[in-house]
Amino acid sequence: MNSSILIIIATLALAFYLGIRARKGQEMKLEQWAVGGRSFGGLIMFVLMAGEMFSTFVFLGASGAAYRFGAPAIYIFCALTYIVPFWILPPIWRYAKKHNLLTQSDFFAKKYNSKPLGLLVAVIGVVSMIPYIVIQLKGFQIIASEASYGMISPTLAVWIGMIVVTVFVYVSGIHGSAWTSMLKDILMLVVILILGIYLPIHYFGGIQPMFETLEATKPGFLLFADEGLSIPWYVSLCVIVALGQYMWPHCFGASLSAHSASTLRKNAAILPLYQIVLVFIIFIGFTAAVQIPNLQGAESDLALFKLAKTAFPAWFIGVVGAAGMLAALIPCSMLILTASTILSKNIYKAIKPNTSNEQLARLTRIFVPIVSLISLYFTFFGGNTMLALLTMAYSFVLQLFPPLIFSLKKKNPVSKAGAAAGMIVGVGLVAYFTLAETTMATLFPTFPQFIRDFDIGIAAITVNMIVMFTVSAFTRKIQIPINEGTVSQKISS
Repeated sequence: MNSSILIIIATLALAFYLGIRARKGQEMKLEQWAVGGRSFGGLIMFVLMAGEMFSTFVFLGASGAAYRFGAPAIYIFCALTYIVPFWILPPIWRYAKKHNLLTQSDFFAKKYNSKPLGLLVAVIGVVSMIPYIVIQLKGFQIIASEASYGMISPTLAVWIGMIVVTVFVYVSGIHGSAWTSMLKDILMLVVILILGIYLPIHYFGGIQPMFETLEATKPGFLLFADEGLSIPWYVSLCVIVALGQYMWPHCFGASLSAHSASTLRKNAAILPLYQIVLVFIIFIGFTAAVQIPNLQGAESDLALFKLAKTAFPAWFIGVVGAAGMLAALIPCSMLILTASTILSKNIYKAIKPNTSNEQLARLTRIFVPIVSLISLYFTFFGGNTMLALLTMAYSFVLQLFPPLIFSLKKKNPVSKAGAAAGMIVGVGLVAYFTLAETTMATLFPTFPQFIRDFDIGIAAITVNMIVMFTVSAFTRKIQIPINEGTVSQKISS
């Protein structure tokens, strides 16, 4: 057993200890288990929200994207992602606290006074989260194998990792995710800064010489293309990412654990500090593009590990692997927690409305190992289609944004029928576009190039909004003020 394996095992054991200990002093009723009793302050919210966004993608996908694409990889820097929550999360939190809401589905059901709409949102959420969990676990398998120099079985590693996560989520709920997120963030910060600063200096003598070498050996690598991965593509993708990020049920649910609305606003203001870390991930990918230039396809996602192994001893590769392992497992913990809560509170209770809160609390915990086992099944037997499903899932949750943002207005122009119709049409289009491999260029071949370069998600959400407003125009109710209240008058067509 080499030093890298010992470090990985020790880190996993520490994460397990922190996850279990997080329960200490807490009475684990459903609200405390799912959203921490809405008591998390600024520091906890910072690491928790960052933990949901910075997953195995940072270790594998981001450096791999820089390796393959060059300049277009800066799509991972999307400032809009933090502007949107600055404005929408505080009113969402206030409304959720006032009405004791625990999930995204609760929010939609209450805002639109429609349990069927809440059920629709719940189904979209659960269907979207399963491939997200699976991608984390597939990344975890790769990290375990690479960091252990092939000595740890990927299958055994993912089983052990999921047992650890399942147990501390079952016992501690969101408190376990929050405490382990602190460990993950510390390790990630140390590893990424060391790799991102040392590797360009080690191979090129500095960061500027790295860019000069790239430009000399790969002309145009640091520029956007005129077509395809162009600036219009980048802008459209940033808009989609920004609007969709907090529509993920686990990100939405994590925001409800904040101590106050101002905590969320402050968190949105300081969270972009994590973008600084991503700069160094890009440097790692750029360095690898010169030093190990022949990685093909999915193998390019291993650029970080392959490069690190040439420059660092085994014990440090163990630290890198430990950080990557937590980057996979901690987001999984929140995904499993959120999926379990939605399955019990928003799907099971919709079928059996007389279920008591005590029964829901027990049932939610029962769903934790069930969701874990389902995710493990798709990890082992889902094939490579899960990547396509994750891409589709992101666009699925994006379809929730239009009805959510209009629900925050004092006079919501969207009806529950309009919201549901828009979501269904949007999700249907996303599924069709993904399975048919449709792009804006194939959909509109005669349009100007800048439109053909847009991400296809723009088309789906545009049609969603058209349908949403059209249906709402025929079904919404106008509130007419009277002396002591309002009366609702149906608009006839």
